Parts: sequence; C-alpha cells; structure tokens
Amino acid sequence: MDLKSVAVNGLKSSSGVFLQDLQALPEEAFSQSFGGATRTVADIVYEVNLVNDHIGMVLRGEEPFPWPDGGWIKAPEDFRSKAVVVEAFEKSSQRILATVEALSAEQLAETVQTERGETTRFQRCQFMAVHMWYHSGQLNFIQTLRGDDNWHWS
Repeated sequence: MDLKSVAVNGLKSSSGVFLQDLQALPEEAFSQSFGGATRTVADIVYEVNLVNDHIGMVLRGEEPFPWPDGGWIKAPEDFRSKAVVVEAFEKSSQRILATVEALSAEQLAETVQTERGETTRFQRCQFMAVHMWYHSGQLNFIQTLRGDDNWHWS
C-alpha cells in the first residue's frame, strides 16, 4: 500500500469514528463539564478542528495561523450546540481529506517545517489520525460517564 492510501484511509477511518461518537452523544453533553479542569465535548472538538486546520495549512504550503496561547483550548460560546459542533467537525474533516487527496504520494513524502522541527506531510497525516483517535477515546469516556456503554461505531 502506498503512502497516499495509508494517509487517506487513516484519516477517513479516524474522522468517521469520531463523527459517529459525536452523533451518539446527546445535546447536553456538548457543554457539560465534569469538574473544574475537564473540557467539554465542544472544547475537544474545537481543538481537533484547530489542529486539523493548522496542519492542513502546513500541508498546503500556507502560513499557518499562530497557535492560541493559554493552556487547554476552550471553545467559544457560540460553539456549544451539537448541531454547530457536528457541522464544524464535518467541514474540517472534509477539508483535510480534500487536502490530502489532492497530494501525490511524492508530496506526502516531502518534508515540511513545523513548530517542532522538520517532518513529512505523511507524518503530519498520521499525527492527525492518532489525535482524532485519542480524542475519540475521551468522547467515549464522556459517553460512559453519562451512562451510555454502547458501541456506536458501525
């Protein structure tokens, strides 16, 4: 399997599962916090979108926006409803998939400069997929805290 297939399939899989996890959560879960230091579903998705959008800019050769300072990423007040959050994630994941699908295997193997040094476009795709899986686990934990222990992945 070539780099492009691995990158595209990994992102499709992770974003698809993440979306199913979001869709399975009830409206009130998107703004619910389980303590002073926990983030909400909306906060988690807002961060995932920022990471994907930031990396997408790097993959396309654009100058990425400055990363927000101040600790854990928190969603703005207008990013708290299920409909808004799900729609924003769908748009962000579609944008990153379109970006990666437009790249050749050779371009994916090329190096890019990031805030942490040099890496390949392919490695950035792998990071995005792992990042979404990681946060999908957080969504699953929130789901169980709310009393839902069902699998929602098809």
